[in-house]
Amino acid sequence: MNAHSTVWQGANRRIHMQEVGLRDGLQMEKAFVPTEDKIALCNALSAAGLSKIEVTSFTSPTAIPALKDAEIVMREITRRPGTVYTALVPNLRGAERAIESRTDELNLVMSVSATHNLANLRMTQEQSFAALAQVVALAQGAKVAVNVSLSCVFGCPMEGDVPEADVFGWVQRFVDVGVRGITLCDTTGMAYPTQVHRLTAAARARWPGVEFTLHFHNTRGMGLANVLAAIDAGGDRFDASLGGLGGCPYAPGASGNVCSEEIVHALDCMGYGTGVDLAQLVAAAQQLPALIGHDIPSQIAKAGPRLYLHPVPADFEAIRQRALAR
Repeated sequence: MNAHSTVWQGANRRIHMQEVGLRDGLQMEKAFVPTEDKIALCNALSAAGLSKIEVTSFTSPTAIPALKDAEIVMREITRRPGTVYTALVPNLRGAERAIESRTDELNLVMSVSATHNLANLRMTQEQSFAALAQVVALAQGAKVAVNVSLSCVFGCPMEGDVPEADVFGWVQRFVDVGVRGITLCDTTGMAYPTQVHRLTAAARARWPGVEFTLHFHNTRGMGLANVLAAIDAGGDRFDASLGGLGGCPYAPGASGNVCSEEIVHALDCMGYGTGVDLAQLVAAAQQLPALIGHDIPSQIAKAGPRLYLHPVPADFEAIRQRALAR
């Protein structure tokens, strides 16, 4: 990284926080969160000021039963002006359902790792690209925005490092069909800061007209460090998950995505402008254990922000007097 980096002085620089917990987090949960609770949670996130919220996934209800209520949730949320409401769609049918439900943006997924793509999506990369190109064309005809999330950009749990040329080759192919939003995903938490800085800087320099998002997991405890490395390289859009929910079937025992309230808290402390009301975000995170039936990774939800103060001991005055009498 630049020895004269200004990453430590936010100077109110705008960082866009994009919430993925409703989809990436809840799809991993065993307990089904009731539809009305999902809607209320999305509304709370909107009120907190998130730039983008991935509301749900229009996949087969048998494949992901946790999100079987996608249409109802997307149609009944309260939409805040300035927030983009996106959804993951795997194919043409999912795209049609999402568009019918007034989704602002379709998020498409494939992997830059041939092995991971086949294992995860049951398709070769060429098959995935052909299917997603059809979805892009449908969305363009309906005047709905498209973002493509590229998995395993920073490493594949089965192949190891993925060559930068492979990553950028797939970025270029989607740019060539008119996609202007690309997410570089650290699918299983293999990214490290110097790698993140290099790839982020290179991608932004090569495609200045593309809106790049960084998607990190905290699998190996480097989530916040990777966010800061990306910011230092010019990155300004980040996916994060309320409460730190999420995970990946190819990283057993791993923690989830970087935690929304932890990242916002850190950036607020450093002087960045996220546009997010941290108190409202923490309040939303604190509702999660009751909804999903277990504790959450978030440290901020437990400890509170750094200036969350506690009362002095009840016998503090007596302690003072004893100290002064010595």
